[in-house]
Amino acid sequence: MPPIDAFDTHDSHLSHGICTSSYPRTISKPRKARKKLQVIICVLFVELFERFTFFGIVCNMILFCTIKLGYSSYQAAMVNTCFVGASVLTPVLVGWFAETCLGRTTVLCLCALLHFFGTALLPVVAFPFEDFYINTHNIVHRLEPHEQHILFYTGLVAVALGIGGIRAILCPMAAYHLQGCDQHQLLSFFNWFYWLVNLNSTVVFLGIAYIQQSIAKNLCFLIPFTSVLLALVAIHMVHNKLTFRPKKGSSLLTTLGVFLNSLKMCCLHYRHLSGDVASWLDRAKENNGGRYSETSVENVKVLVKLFPLYGLQLLYRACITQIPSGYYLQTMHSNLKLNGFLLPVAVMKVISILPVLILAPLLELLNTCYQSPKKMLPSPATFITMGHACAALSALLAGISEIHRKDRPQVEQTLSGKVLHVSSMTCFQLTPQYILLGVAEAFVTPACSLISFCLTPSNLRGVSLHFLTLSYGGGCFLGAFLIHVLYFVSGGNFYPNNLSSGNMERFFFTLATLMAINTLAFWRISQRYTDLSVDLSSGAGHSHLYEKLLQYKTCLRFYDTFDRSDTLTSMETVL
Repeated sequence: MPPIDAFDTHDSHLSHGICTSSYPRTISKPRKARKKLQVIICVLFVELFERFTFFGIVCNMILFCTIKLGYSSYQAAMVNTCFVGASVLTPVLVGWFAETCLGRTTVLCLCALLHFFGTALLPVVAFPFEDFYINTHNIVHRLEPHEQHILFYTGLVAVALGIGGIRAILCPMAAYHLQGCDQHQLLSFFNWFYWLVNLNSTVVFLGIAYIQQSIAKNLCFLIPFTSVLLALVAIHMVHNKLTFRPKKGSSLLTTLGVFLNSLKMCCLHYRHLSGDVASWLDRAKENNGGRYSETSVENVKVLVKLFPLYGLQLLYRACITQIPSGYYLQTMHSNLKLNGFLLPVAVMKVISILPVLILAPLLELLNTCYQSPKKMLPSPATFITMGHACAALSALLAGISEIHRKDRPQVEQTLSGKVLHVSSMTCFQLTPQYILLGVAEAFVTPACSLISFCLTPSNLRGVSLHFLTLSYGGGCFLGAFLIHVLYFVSGGNFYPNNLSSGNMERFFFTLATLMAINTLAFWRISQRYTDLSVDLSSGAGHSHLYEKLLQYKTCLRFYDTFDRSDTLTSMETVL
């Protein structure tokens, strides 16, 4: 968890040595310990409540859209995938908005209000769950379809914005104080971090599965109630100054400014100027007529080298989003009964999480055993390649399973009060494709975070993780786009409303082919991400660029736009 000095505390004046007696200092340590314990407990509750509301919506959206709202299968899958993508993107956007515009406390309060407003709208769309009586009269109250759609999408947008503010302000990655950690420590942190996230998700999914099976109608009321608890914890953290206090200044704006200024100077060069530079980004440098210091531009050039990594995660994330879309539909149209007991669809999601819970401790053990120079683990780029291959194989197995599923005779199965004709093939025959995606997540997500953290300058590491998050969210929207395109290209055959009458296996085979090509493309460029020695421990004393910076030091200081916050020491850590 974050160190106590990363948070606002009432005892900060004691830690700065204003009180010189020994008695106040002995009192401050227990207070700091209690403050840190409060932070840990509050963050755990925030994660638990936020994920319960998020997964409670995601786990039921396809059922709700197809059965209650009358959507076709591809429309329900697109809505669910886009909601997941929006929930991934909003922490980056809302976090930037909080830092630059309204302030963190105001944005957090607004997002907590939006979160409750959105979760309260969704039960309004679903109400009533069945006909109800007033005195002796049977009352059937239902909203008009267009009113349902307006309330439904308004609620989803409000929840996505609320999730963004809560994740960005209460649970930021920057709060874990990773500066100064070596590669093994970073890999250990990311492994255990994502292990805890998935453990939390497992608890939430098991709870949702139980509620779906026993008291499903109350789930729509539990979600806004959980949102209220989440808001109360957020208010408590703000009131007691337990939220993370980031450093001032926006590296994201500086990074975007370098790109925009480079494009502007390239246009001017094409029209009026002459002379060449090594990179188009060099035109943003002050000595080339731009507005940014050489240090800032060189830092951004290092970050640009990671863009192929981010781009090749888009299709991988499109494969991962099959769990709440394509795989979910497969499971919904399979036999969910086990010894006469109807299993909730959410149970299969837990199966995809189990490989992460098992592999993360194993990888941590290997990381501990192979810390000597003679024993080396495969590089993070190798883990990413293996994870992409697992994702491609999972999509291939999904297509094969779909063929077998359609060959089995149909049986009747009741879901959300509606009788569906589904395949008699048990849902557990879909387990291999879920497990392979879980293995892929265990390999890819920590490795991508490690590469993004190690291969960027210290002052741009938050920006690097932001770009990685944007690629994850963009992958969700890419998955929805693929569903939309393949549905219309095939005339609805690749993503049929009735899975037994179409050829959904062709959709999975197409996705597997694209993912295999994506895996080969990453394997070809993976060598540039193999060496992570250019981290905080590596110096730059003998580099050519270091000597060049010393030559420009005298002239650069006279420019008004010289960024004095970017010291030479921070540049040394990059080079």
